[in-house]
Amino acid sequence: MEKTYSIKEVADYFKLPISTIRYYDKKGLLPFVSKNEAGYRVFSESDFGFIKTICCLKNTGMPIKDIQTYIELCMQGTRTIDQRKEMLQQHKQNVVQKQQLLAESLQEINTKIERYDSKDSQTIISAQIKFVKDEKRDLHLKDPFI
Repeated sequence: MEKTYSIKEVADYFKLPISTIRYYDKKGLLPFVSKNEAGYRVFSESDFGFIKTICCLKNTGMPIKDIQTYIELCMQGTRTIDQRKEMLQQHKQNVVQKQQLLAESLQEINTKIERYDSKDSQTIISAQIKFVKDEKRDLHLKDPFI
């Protein structure tokens, strides 16, 4: 006999709050999940694949509404493969763009950390502050430093 899982077991496995799983169900993301005679959600092994995909899409920034559409397409079977592929290709482009932005931002953070780690950090930062103060003064703008 195959094993079924409680909502708590699924929550623990995916490191999600139970409330998140309930929210996903309420938003229509879990139409594949069954309920037992008492009305409790009962998860099967095959549900884990869908939930993993939902978590992946959510973690990469896909809106809940789009995830719902994707899951609805999955529930329609093989005839929606092309639509699902198109959705995922578009989402992939969005994720790649976010990765590029994050890489650029990470470089800026690393530059700042390197500057603060420098033995000349006090001199470098003082020079930057002087530049800003002089610029603001010359433009008749308020000095932003305390």
